[in-house]
Amino acid sequence: MFHSHHVFIILALFVSIAHCCTFTISNNCPYTIWPGTLAGSGSPPLQTTGFRLDAGQSVRIPSVPAGWSGRIWGRTGCKFDANGVGLCQTGDCGGRLQCDGNGATPPASLFEITLGSGNEQDFYDVSLVDGYNLPIFAAPRGVHGSCNATGCSSDLNLRCPKELQVVGGAGVGGAGRVVACKSACEAFGLDQYCCSGEFGNPTTCRPSFYSTIFKKACPRAYSYAYDDGTSTFTCKAFDYLILFCPNSHSPNRSYNGHTPPPYEDGTKGKVMHTASSSNIPFPFPLFIFLLALIMFF
Repeated sequence: MFHSHHVFIILALFVSIAHCCTFTISNNCPYTIWPGTLAGSGSPPLQTTGFRLDAGQSVRIPSVPAGWSGRIWGRTGCKFDANGVGLCQTGDCGGRLQCDGNGATPPASLFEITLGSGNEQDFYDVSLVDGYNLPIFAAPRGVHGSCNATGCSSDLNLRCPKELQVVGGAGVGGAGRVVACKSACEAFGLDQYCCSGEFGNPTTCRPSFYSTIFKKACPRAYSYAYDDGTSTFTCKAFDYLILFCPNSHSPNRSYNGHTPPPYEDGTKGKVMHTASSSNIPFPFPLFIFLLALIMFF
């Protein structure tokens, strides 16, 4: 006999499996960047782990499964051959266009997220713990309830202390320009900056002179390892916008400050899909089969 609690079970199953997310990655910088993606332990790689993104372009990565965990960042000053082998000035991931399980070489600005399963909240942040290379803004869209944007819109390369500077050659910004800003941990390797050894807990690892510079410029971003209180955000959303150089005036697109752009179907800018996907993340024939199975028993 079919009981009401069977309805609850099947609906709960449907909701938990059906929820998936889309990442919309947009380049508002006045130059080309090469975003990279890295899945966390136990999460599958995204449909792309690295790609070229010209000024004014966006890429949507659909069907990110519930429970997925990982990070997204931007690379600059890259040169790749026809086989996708090369090198980036900042954010390099093993010298390849597709990162394929390699993380960003510091310094790099990171968007980090863990998607909730079912009704669980998503946790997300922008981290400068591994240093900084690009302004980055992250905002949930299609949300349930009140959710906050986060990021680092300031150009920290312009105010980076000399001892943390990474100076590039020819490429973005020109030779001799600061292309990234190291973390104090990477620059000096000391436990007090790396929150390791006797400083490996929130009580002993405190903000440093250098992390305070990052924090003042970008109050919502992680500035050191235990900066959780003001830097981790929760939400339940169906789309996350990751926007590089939010305050730049790209020749192809203009965004107003921190206001996330709308979906760009048929509007200004160019949107590229990494793969086609159904608007129905959980196939209805399977849903009907499960419903019939429960009714039978």
